[in-house]
Amino acid sequence: CVISAMDRLTQAIDISIQGSDYASLNTIFGSSMSHSYGDERSWQSLGQGEQRTLASYFIKSAVSNASFLQSAFNSPLAMQVMDVTLRHLPTTGVDNAADNKLRQMIFEFKVEQGDYVGAAVCLDGLRMTDDEGSPYYMTSAEKCDVYVKIAECYLEEGETVKADGAVTKAGQVVESISDPEQHMALILRYKSTYAQVLDSNRKFLQAASRYHDLSQANTEMIDADDLLRMLGRAATCAILAPSGPQRQRILGMVFKDERLSQLDAIPKFETHSAVLTKMYMNQVLRKNDELRKFEESLEPHQNIVKGDGLTIVERAVIEHNMVAVSQLYTSIYFSELGQLLGVAADRAEKVAAKMIMDGSLSGSIDQVDGTLNFEGNESALLGWDEAITSFCVQLSRVTDAVRSE
Repeated sequence: CVISAMDRLTQAIDISIQGSDYASLNTIFGSSMSHSYGDERSWQSLGQGEQRTLASYFIKSAVSNASFLQSAFNSPLAMQVMDVTLRHLPTTGVDNAADNKLRQMIFEFKVEQGDYVGAAVCLDGLRMTDDEGSPYYMTSAEKCDVYVKIAECYLEEGETVKADGAVTKAGQVVESISDPEQHMALILRYKSTYAQVLDSNRKFLQAASRYHDLSQANTEMIDADDLLRMLGRAATCAILAPSGPQRQRILGMVFKDERLSQLDAIPKFETHSAVLTKMYMNQVLRKNDELRKFEESLEPHQNIVKGDGLTIVERAVIEHNMVAVSQLYTSIYFSELGQLLGVAADRAEKVAAKMIMDGSLSGSIDQVDGTLNFEGNESALLGWDEAITSFCVQLSRVTDAVRSE
């Protein structure tokens, strides 16, 4: 009886798995030039369709042998074989979704080893379908969990673009999760990951809003201290956001949060309350210990130097101070403005021009006289309203502090 090449290779796979012979498996599935197409020990002797069938056979056999996998994950040769076979499977999949099971196990192993990008890439290959009769069927909650895990892994390695892609996919299925109350932990993970992705991509305005929403979550699943840290992150992003009405609105939301003063007790956020309050009240920010400690608390992506030579926080402070100055002056020389902002006169002019262009500052530039002329951008009643609101909020905090003593 003549044994076919396919039967010979499946037997070799069985023997190699039983004996944890990774070298033989690598010989079978290797793509090295040393394996000629006539070598019966290699799958290169098979047609493309048979190669996919053989890869499927190996995956099923490996998944069904727990003792093999326990040691195989620690073998570079075995991991290489699993990677190759997972990429050469039939389009119809593997019986009982064995390939998905293997990917899940590899994902968990790589996370434990700290290979977050490798883990994300492996999990990203999962087959998922809406067909309830398929072994690859996944509910919206299960899909969301997969995408959130992928995004979390990419965030660990600073791969913000890829994390953004994964969390966007999660957002497309999170709304269709049935029984959201039962999956609240997953939904909160999604929201937290989405906020972190926005933050990492320096979309500080949106991130501040997301963090603040999370900080107000009414659930026992998040510790009160973690909620407070979310508020701290909201304050950070609100301060770093580009100047304009939307940032002022976010600053107001965080400022009016009765827990804001509690951030002073957390070393990472100990000056956030003071800095944010001054920003919300349109007070000029000076380079002092408060601002220095705020800068020191920032993550690397929040403190990069932009193309204009300014860090994100330096630009945020300059833009804020520009608006604050507009509340005090109707016209000012750029030489004097530069001194107030702590920058050269020409840089002050460039920042002012940009702010006027994007609508975050109302005014005009007279280059002949070298002056910046401000136009009224809010009514006196609105100014009084903000002042009264600030007084009431701070009075409430003092009253609460007295009552608690």
